[in-house]
Amino acid sequence: MPVLATFMVPHPPLIVPEIGRGSEKQVQETITAYEQVADEIAKLAPETILVTSPHATMYADYFSISSGNAALGSFANFGAGGVKFLEEYDSELIGAISDKAKELSFPAGTLGNVDKELDHGTMVPLWFIRRKYKGGKLVRIGLSGLPLTDHYRLGMIIKDAIEATGRNVVIVASGDLSHKLQDYGPYGYAVEGPVYDQKIMDVCSRGAFGELFDFDENFCEKAAECGHRSFVIMAGTLDGMKVIPTKLSHQDVTGVGYGICTFYPTEPDKKRCFLDSYLKAKKKELMKSREKSDPYVQLAYQTVENYIAHKKTITVPAGLPEEMLENRAGVFVSIHKHDKLRGCIGTIGPTTENIASEIIQNAVSASTRDPRFDPITLDELNWLEISVDVLAEPEDIDSMDQLDVKRYGVIVTSGMKRGLLLPNLDGVDTVEEQVEIAKRKGGISDYDKISLQRFEVVRHY
Repeated sequence: MPVLATFMVPHPPLIVPEIGRGSEKQVQETITAYEQVADEIAKLAPETILVTSPHATMYADYFSISSGNAALGSFANFGAGGVKFLEEYDSELIGAISDKAKELSFPAGTLGNVDKELDHGTMVPLWFIRRKYKGGKLVRIGLSGLPLTDHYRLGMIIKDAIEATGRNVVIVASGDLSHKLQDYGPYGYAVEGPVYDQKIMDVCSRGAFGELFDFDENFCEKAAECGHRSFVIMAGTLDGMKVIPTKLSHQDVTGVGYGICTFYPTEPDKKRCFLDSYLKAKKKELMKSREKSDPYVQLAYQTVENYIAHKKTITVPAGLPEEMLENRAGVFVSIHKHDKLRGCIGTIGPTTENIASEIIQNAVSASTRDPRFDPITLDELNWLEISVDVLAEPEDIDSMDQLDVKRYGVIVTSGMKRGLLLPNLDGVDTVEEQVEIAKRKGGISDYDKISLQRFEVVRHY
């Protein structure tokens, strides 16, 4: 069996006695569960311990795998420099994972790895494990800003590489739960915090890994969790396998959630190929959505698909509503893939003869010329979600009091610098956030004198 077992664990440094100096006793339930995990790993005697950590090297569009022969680490940053680690890396398995990713043109490997010392997301689990088990080499993998589907796919790649090398491996998914569970906690309270903790512990205690995809990114951000993507990678290493899940503990006494679960694979089960099931359902949902979309969005889809497939910009087709042919306006085309932004380009005012031409122009730009992203590729077309915003004429305003984050977009201007943000965007809940993001987009500092404009949009799906 390629993976012996997987473990979902937290990484609060205070749980280490040399750091907590007595305060660790408040999470004794977590400590007891952690010791059980260490005992189980010692009993399994794996050749390799693979840790996924939110605090290892992280890139927006790439999964970093720590490389080299070995790595040092200590808790010096937490006032316990005497607690040190020297871990030998499993170079063969690291190479196998990297080679498999390269073969699939998947963005993971050892390129750009700058994290030469072990992070606390890795060292806290190792502190418990190494007290019970000295064997086994280490593989350490960071997370990324890519969609949850890619994190799960990385888990599947890891599983295949483990199988190819014949290693006996345990997976340790390091990650705290919500950081916003209590007013007295270090990060304060958010209503999403306890909801996240309850939901993730329910999902993991049942081993219902397909439900990990149902966690909205903005919800996770508001809950201030750090381990979700780590848990998704772990789930991917168990793809297509029945598992025995066991919830060992869940505590939130510090204002941060700490959850520990174990998962033992038993036998193959095609019904547990969760990524495949999710993508099939998602594709069906997207196709229905496209069929129901209005002519504005249909035109944007047609433009993107034709340009990506044939590198040609379409002409304005016949049969469009008169308003699209007779009216002029600024237009923004926004493209998402698996609920993450994939491209967004627009014009504040009209630059072409009509709205239809404006959509075509900006759909091409959003799909291929947004400097934040690589151009969209042919194999991505089935997974795109497109919306079109038609902008009304901007109007000058005197202060932020005249803004409404749901109703109005904002334009912030300082000299020749200008930044724009559309209204009613997921994750942007206050006017202050809206203006700050617009300033960043325009390269405007907090010290620059600014003027504000607001505008309304008609959003087409």
